[in-house]
Amino acid sequence: MGLDDKIGNKAEELKGQGKEHTGKATGDEQLEAEGKGDQAGANLKQAGEKVKDVFKG
Repeated sequence: MGLDDKIGNKAEELKGQGKEHTGKATGDEQLEAEGKGDQAGANLKQAGEKVKDVFKG
């Protein structure tokens, strides 16, 4: 897994967490759901990168 990919995926995950928390705090269910979706997408990307690393190694 490249360092750039790790940083990008982590940034996307943190952005999603921020959206989720903001949505909860303001009662905005759509923003909260969007944040959860961003986190799920980042986690899928991280898992895909780990699978690639297994086959490279």
